[in-house]
Amino acid sequence: MATSLTSVLIIYTGGTIGMAQNPVTGALEPFNFHHLLDNVPELRLLGSSISTIQFEPPIDSSEIEPSQWARLVYLISENYDLFDGFVVLHGTDTMAYTASAVSFMLENLSKPVIFTGSQLPIGVLRTDGKENLITAIEIASAKYPDGKPVVPEVCIFFENSLMRGNRTSKISAENFNAFASPNYPLLAQVGVHISYDESEIRRPDETKPLKAHYSMDNNIAVLKLYPGISRQAVHQILGIPGLKGVVMETFGAGNAPKCEWFLTELREAIQRGIVIVNVTQCNSGSVQMGLYSTGNTLLGCGVLSGYDSTTEAAIAKLMFLFGHGLSPEEVAKAMNRSFVGEITIPDE
Repeated sequence: MATSLTSVLIIYTGGTIGMAQNPVTGALEPFNFHHLLDNVPELRLLGSSISTIQFEPPIDSSEIEPSQWARLVYLISENYDLFDGFVVLHGTDTMAYTASAVSFMLENLSKPVIFTGSQLPIGVLRTDGKENLITAIEIASAKYPDGKPVVPEVCIFFENSLMRGNRTSKISAENFNAFASPNYPLLAQVGVHISYDESEIRRPDETKPLKAHYSMDNNIAVLKLYPGISRQAVHQILGIPGLKGVVMETFGAGNAPKCEWFLTELREAIQRGIVIVNVTQCNSGSVQMGLYSTGNTLLGCGVLSGYDSTTEAAIAKLMFLFGHGLSPEEVAKAMNRSFVGEITIPDE
C-alpha cells in the first residue's frame, strides 16, 4: 500500500487545529495553511505532493451550515481530477454532521476524503493536531500496487481510529479519542502500522463518474423524547411552519409512549406529509420497532425505522433527499435503503 507519488489537497474550513501561537505575543492566532510545510516539516517525509486551500475567513464548526457543505463539495469536485485524495480540517463539534452530509453529496466518490481536526490547537506543545494531520494525509495517499485508493470513501480519522464518516458521532469534549463509530467497525486502526479492515471499506462503481450535489433542505427538526414530555412541546415541534422531516430520538430499541395524545400528534403530522424517522437515543444499537408493542404502535402510525443510523446521518440524509425535491412518499421509501453505508438494513 504505497503512499509515494500521490497528491493530496488539504482543505482547511476552520476549527481548533488551525490555531498557532504567535511567537511574539504568545497569543493563539489562525494558522496560515499556505505555509503548512514550514510549520509542520514532518510532512516532507510522507513522499506526497501536498497542496492547501483554506476558507476565508475560517468558520467555527458551530457556525457550519449547509451552504458551507456545498462550498466544500464544490472545492472537492473542482479539484477532483487533480488530486489522489483529500484531507478536510474541520472543527470537531459538527464534524460528524459535515462528514455525513458530504458522504451523500459526493455521489459515486472513488477517492479518499478524510476529515480530521484536533482537541488542542496545532500551535500548542501537546497538540493532537500534528499526529491527526500526518496520519490523515498518509491514509488519503494510500494506494494499492494497481494504483487504486485503499479507502475510497468519506471518513473521519481521529486519535488512531479511521471511521466511516456517516457512522460517527462526537463522544467527548475533552479526550483525544473524541469520536466513536458505535454501530460500524473501524475501517483502520493506527499504531506502529496502519491496519486496514479491507472487508468493511466500501468499493465504488468505477464506471460511474463523480456527481456532486449541492441542494440541501434544512426544514428538518429533532424531537428527543424524555419521560414527562408534554403535548405542547411535541405539538410545537411537529407544527413548525414548513417542516418536512423529523428525526425522533426514542428510548432503547425504538420505543416511545403509547398515550393517545402522543400517537395522535404523530399521525396528524405524518398525514400532513412530515416524514418521521425513529432513531435510538442509546450510544449504540439499532431501532427494532417490531420488538416491543410500543415500537409496533409507532409503525402503525407511519413512523419510519432509522435502523442503526446516527442522528447526524439521519438529519443529513433527510436534508439531502428533500433537497432534491422528492415527495414525502419518495423520501420515506429512500430512507429505507442504504445509500453509502450509513445504515444496516436487516437481512441486507
